[in-house]
Amino acid sequence: MSGAVYDALFRHGFVHVDPEKAHHLGFGAIRAAGPVLRRMTLPGAPVEALGLTFPNVLGLAAGFDKQGLAYAALAGLGFGHVEIGTVTALAQPGNPQPRMFRLPEDRAIVNRMGFNNDGAHAVSRRLAESRGPVGSGPVGTPGRPVLGINIGKSKVVPDEDQAAVEADYETSTRQLARFADYLVVNVSSPNTPGLRNLQSVEKLAPLLSHVRRVADESTADRRVPLLVKIAPDLADEDVLAVADMALALGLDGIIATNTTISREGLVSAPAAVAAIGAGGLSGAPVRERATDVLRLLRERVGPELTLIGVGGIATAADAAERLAAGATLLQAYTGFIYGGPAWPRRILHDLERTAR
Repeated sequence: MSGAVYDALFRHGFVHVDPEKAHHLGFGAIRAAGPVLRRMTLPGAPVEALGLTFPNVLGLAAGFDKQGLAYAALAGLGFGHVEIGTVTALAQPGNPQPRMFRLPEDRAIVNRMGFNNDGAHAVSRRLAESRGPVGSGPVGTPGRPVLGINIGKSKVVPDEDQAAVEADYETSTRQLARFADYLVVNVSSPNTPGLRNLQSVEKLAPLLSHVRRVADESTADRRVPLLVKIAPDLADEDVLAVADMALALGLDGIIATNTTISREGLVSAPAAVAAIGAGGLSGAPVRERATDVLRLLRERVGPELTLIGVGGIATAADAAERLAAGATLLQAYTGFIYGGPAWPRRILHDLERTAR
C-alpha cells in the first residue's frame, strides 16, 4: 500500500475510528499476516551497536507491542529491532478508557494508557514459547529480530519507597532479561503516578545499579545491554546529569526521548486539546526537543555510548537530522501510525537514497 493511499484511508476512514480500537484492529491484521511477515528479508544497512548487529537503523518503539505478541511480524514490516513493553512486574489494566487520542492536524497522538499489560510473568512465559532465551537462534534474521524489552514500575508501588521500587523492577528483570537482546528501564512515562520522579539521579542511579546486578545474575552466560529511557521535559542540566550518571555506571545507552506533557506550539484547536486532558504527547511536536536532547547527550557522552533517537520521526529528513545529531539507532511509533504498514521500508529506502 502506497503512502498516498494509506494517507487517504487514514484521513477518510481510520480517523473516525476510536484510536485504541483502530490500534487493536491494525495489530490483529499484523498478527494474522505473521506467517508471511516473519519470512521477509529486512531492508537497509546493518548497524553495530550494543555488541549486536542490527539489520538496519530503524526500530519500533515500545508501546505498540506491549505484550510481546507480534514482534517478529512487526519486524517483517521493515523494522531492524522491536522494543516490546512497557512491561511491569504486576499485571495491570491501565487507565480508564478513553485513553488514546489523535491530533491529526499536528500529526500527533496523546495517550494515557498507564502501562496496561499482562505482567512480567505472563510475558516471560509467552517469550519462552515464541522465542526462547537469547543464544538459542541467530539474531537479526527473518523471524528473529533484535528484541528490546522495556520495563517500568507497577502502578501500586509508591515511588517514594526506593526499596519497593527496586524490588518491583527486580521482579521484571529476573523474569525477562534472559529473553532480551537489550533491556530498557523506563522512568519517563507521564502516565504512571510518580514514575518521572525516578529520573532524579539520586533515585535513578541506585535503581539502575540494582537492575544491572539482577540482570547479570539472571543472564550468567552473557551481559545483557542496559539502557534508560528519559523524557523530553527534563531541563538541560538534568539531561546532562543523566549523561554523566550513565557514564559513571557503565550503562550501555540512553533512549531519548519519551512523550511530553507539554502542549506548546500545537496547531490543533485549543478547546480540542483541552478536552483530551492529561497524557503524553508524541509525534511531530516532539521532534525539535527530542533532537535537542539527543544532541546534548552526544556532546556529553562522546562517541562510544549508544544513543537511540525517538520522538517525532516522520520522514527520511527527520531520520537524517536525528542521525546527524548523534543517534546510533532510531525508533518510531507515531510516524508509523500515521504512515502505515509500508512506512518503515519507505523511510529506510528514502534515507539510503538521500545518503548516496
